[in-house]
Amino acid sequence: QKRVSPVVRKERPRVEHPQTPPTSGPKGRRAVLMIALALLLITASVFLTSQQDPGTFIVTFPSGKEIITDVADTPEKIFFGLAFRDHLPEDRGMVYIFDASGRHRLTTKAFMVPVDMIWLDESKYVVHTVTWAEPCGEQVCPQFGPPPENARYVVQTAAGFVEKEGVKPGDVLKFTLRL
Repeated sequence: QKRVSPVVRKERPRVEHPQTPPTSGPKGRRAVLMIALALLLITASVFLTSQQDPGTFIVTFPSGKEIITDVADTPEKIFFGLAFRDHLPEDRGMVYIFDASGRHRLTTKAFMVPVDMIWLDESKYVVHTVTWAEPCGEQVCPQFGPPPENARYVVQTAAGFVEKEGVKPGDVLKFTLRL
């Protein structure tokens, strides 16, 4: 009898091949580029949309006079307004934009210069004016207003502007957004 010896097969040693990184080849590079582009767009949109500052308005008066105004449209900006400014040129001012029409009051606490105040309704008709509102450095300061009618906007200008330009209730002002 013949003996059959079992055949022993030698197993090949397993060779671990390192995986090819996903960035190799044109498809991988394209994927990385697309991800980088997406991150760039997301970052840019966050910065661009988080800036809700409307810029400045050019306010035109019935006399044709125009002033450039900063915009106070958040509670913080409305609270501080023109405070801490040591000079207000005749062609500059501030527009306060309230969330809703109402009988809004303002103060000149921490202002360093006197101002004129002009209250406007939703259609930008003048409903009330205050001239030469003096700065207040005290702990408790007088409040100006409320207007006799609801107002949505208040424009503050350098003191003497209302008289010089003849601004009065019933006048209509025009706002132009300056980007």
